[in-house]
Amino acid sequence: MDIRQKLAAASIAVALLVLALKGLAFALTGSVALFSDALESVINVVTAAVALYTIRIASQPADADHPYGHTKAEYFSAVLEGALIIVAALLILREAWGGIFQPRQLDAPALGLAINGAAGLINALWSWVLVREGRRLRSQALVADGRHLFTDVLTSAGVLVGLSAAWLFDLPILDPALAAVVALNILFSGWQVMRESLGGLMDESAPPETLTRIRDVISANAEGALEAHDLRTRHAGRMTFIDFHLVVPGHMSVSDAHDICDGLERALKSDVPDALVTIHVEPENKAKHAGIVVL
Repeated sequence: MDIRQKLAAASIAVALLVLALKGLAFALTGSVALFSDALESVINVVTAAVALYTIRIASQPADADHPYGHTKAEYFSAVLEGALIIVAALLILREAWGGIFQPRQLDAPALGLAINGAAGLINALWSWVLVREGRRLRSQALVADGRHLFTDVLTSAGVLVGLSAAWLFDLPILDPALAAVVALNILFSGWQVMRESLGGLMDESAPPETLTRIRDVISANAEGALEAHDLRTRHAGRMTFIDFHLVVPGHMSVSDAHDICDGLERALKSDVPDALVTIHVEPENKAKHAGIVVL
């Protein structure tokens, strides 16, 4: 089990612990807002399990049926997570709607809020770990899970502040109103997660800063060639696919051109981890006099 799978497995354990704490907080208080917070934690458990499954698939090497690997599997986890977040938000809105017309006083509010606050602190720490490690490991599933948890942290903080005010100032209507605000916030979070994942599924190009680095690496490491053009990139999970045309002098031998390509591939993989590089060599009469100038 690699580090990505270990983090995903740990997410399941953390999600179960947080769910138990938030469920207890809801049981003690009967708060609709705390119910909405607990319901989101149910989604966290499901998405953490799905993330582990898709990360295992994404970690498998390329095979005859999947010659470019399985890295896109992580995007399906993020899309499913976004969809489940939206479903949770709609369920919360339904509960909040009923609570607005029949608000009720909270039971044992101090203890319930303290337990919910402890669950929020656990989520805050773990979301930071997931986003940091997910970016380092270039795992879309881990980053999506971490961002969702961070949204949950913000939600929990807002709920705690609002319910404290409802308790202190005897305003029970704030409870379902807060639940509705939580639901709208969750809807926005779900849409963001799905939008980013769909970009990967649609073979979105590498970020502008990565493209700039790739051009600089090609320019500085293609000595002997004349130019490079038609650079294309796409990313799939942790993999970055890079392909371009390299123009060399017409009299250059195949062996010399191959050596230049090997040097370029090594340099690109050193600068862009998990890169898969494809270079199409062309004679000088194919030069476009545009694109990347070789230094």
